[in-house]
Amino acid sequence: MIVGGRNAVTAITQDGKSLEQRVLNRIPGGTQLISKRPEQFAPGSWPRYYSRAKGAYTWDADGRRYLDMSTSGIGTCTLGFADDDVNAAVHAAVDRGSMATLNPPEELELADLLVDLHPWAEQVRYARTGGEAMAIAVRLARAATGRSVVAFCGYHGWHDWYVAANLASSTELDGHLLPGIQPSGVPRELLGTALTFRYNHPEDLEAIVASHGDRLAAIVMEPVRGNDPLPGFLQSVRDAARRCGAALIFDEVTSALRVNTGGIHLTYGVEPDVAVLAKALGNGYPMAAVIGVRSVMDAAEHSFVSSTYWTELIGPVAALATVRKHAALNVGARLCAVGSAVQAGWETAASVAGLQVHVSGIPPLSHLSFDVEPQPTATLFTQLMLDRGFLAGKAFYPSNAHTDEQITSYLDAVAEVFTIIAEAQESGSVHAMLRGPVAHSGFQRLT
Repeated sequence: MIVGGRNAVTAITQDGKSLEQRVLNRIPGGTQLISKRPEQFAPGSWPRYYSRAKGAYTWDADGRRYLDMSTSGIGTCTLGFADDDVNAAVHAAVDRGSMATLNPPEELELADLLVDLHPWAEQVRYARTGGEAMAIAVRLARAATGRSVVAFCGYHGWHDWYVAANLASSTELDGHLLPGIQPSGVPRELLGTALTFRYNHPEDLEAIVASHGDRLAAIVMEPVRGNDPLPGFLQSVRDAARRCGAALIFDEVTSALRVNTGGIHLTYGVEPDVAVLAKALGNGYPMAAVIGVRSVMDAAEHSFVSSTYWTELIGPVAALATVRKHAALNVGARLCAVGSAVQAGWETAASVAGLQVHVSGIPPLSHLSFDVEPQPTATLFTQLMLDRGFLAGKAFYPSNAHTDEQITSYLDAVAEVFTIIAEAQESGSVHAMLRGPVAHSGFQRLT
């Protein structure tokens, strides 16, 4: 099928090998998202492109079907791929006209719903991606406080305000981001405007407040990062922000809609000044929301925060359908149950096989690592699971579409593969079994 300009063809009509041969010449880095690089999983084996996705299944460009036991669209599809109810809402929006000269009333309907879910919040602004929504939140905090410095822990996107932390040291973000990220293109003038502290280390933040408190515009953090916060940690951050007059911003881009319908901070009872929701908010349709108290959000009136596609219709209707279904089905509880079952299955299979692994993360954001030859072993795990029809790596983000039967079939395959890996480690043949290079462990150029 011919579309677009001269000799243009739809990707779906081409086989995966042909696409692989062309992609690096046309798309720098081979993808728009580092987390989707095949080189992060099993170079030469992990499919780059999909032809369709439904429920918990993904079909690659060659039509092979895989059960997705990895990240459900990098954490976006908590209801499952191509959810019928969300799709129906989007199809209706497309038929109405997804863009017009006027604004869609659904943006107000969604704002009311989000404030109902988060009673501490008073106002809402929208974006379409998590990174840009975080940039909005920081801009509003700086405008509201008249200050410039931001203290943060965790990962918060690719924008200048965040990557400026690596202007001081190229390794400053290693504990927060993929190792090896360089601040190329970030103005040197931003040096000293982004300061890092470690999660569950209140003394780090206290040191920043002591030396920069009168210049702090915001304290930015993921309320949950990998594991639960230590008792009192989130409250200590809340107290520090109030004490120095900085806005507390909770980055819920990844953590929202995992354990409840809303931000995970609701579970811990600590209220920020601003929270950012994205990823799962539209179940795969681009949508992000910045919710907050009036004293910070009102800064949007005198700071330039504006974009054409923040006013289209598809994002809000997808979010409304997603959030309502998520609440009606108590999806958070299901994600916790499925994630817990997989974590327990990993540990049991490893124990039986005599394989040393480390299981971490809250159940809806589960992570697996190998103690011996971590990267080669993880690469082999992915390769062997692909052979058995599973997209599987070091992370598992469950969706409501994952059935008990699918989880059982996955864990049966894990048990078989763990036994093979344990034998390979014993014989020293892990590298010899790989059909391609070892997966990248951080940010690496592909050319």
